[in-house]
Amino acid sequence: MSQAHEEEVLARIGKGLVYTESEAAFQAPLRRTEQIFEYNHTPPGEADRRRSLLMAILGSVGERTVLLPPFHAGFGSNVHIGDDFFGNVNLTFVDDVDIRIGNDVMIAPSVTLTTTGHPVHPSRRVDFGRFSEPIVIEDKVWIGGNVVVLPGVRIGYGSVIGAGSVVSRDIPAMTVAVGTPCRVLRPITDEDLTTRTAEG
Repeated sequence: MSQAHEEEVLARIGKGLVYTESEAAFQAPLRRTEQIFEYNHTPPGEADRRRSLLMAILGSVGERTVLLPPFHAGFGSNVHIGDDFFGNVNLTFVDDVDIRIGNDVMIAPSVTLTTTGHPVHPSRRVDFGRFSEPIVIEDKVWIGGNVVVLPGVRIGYGSVIGAGSVVSRDIPAMTVAVGTPCRVLRPITDEDLTTRTAEG
């Protein structure tokens, strides 16, 4: 594939337009599958080894990051994580394009962050036709268990996403959002400083 063709495909990807597996094959060297496998099989006591592997896998990673194995990623190199991150087991990054996670973010078990979807009509899914849009999770977000975050979503500062939610649109800062599709339930206020649960 020529350099010009690669640039044309990258431009389409950047615009969220449909592209195919064959067209994107030149990106294969960015996949960190071997390192992810090694990370997931590194003994718990080898914290330094895990840290060095995580730095080799991810596009960028902050300080005091905890990512419990196993985790999964299509690339790994398109994931950017800030400081003081906690990711529980079975976190999946479908990172065909960037996933950017801020500081002080907590993610519960079995969460999927997917930047990629597929056209509805089957003729457009030939050769795994797909589109990709970046995900942004701002600082101090807490995402509950079994949440799915879909392409192009931004989750605002300090927000809480309830367990089992499917997040298909942006969530504003300092809100509790729940459900399928995920909707804002209420704002987070100073009253929450004295309660244990989101419901009060």
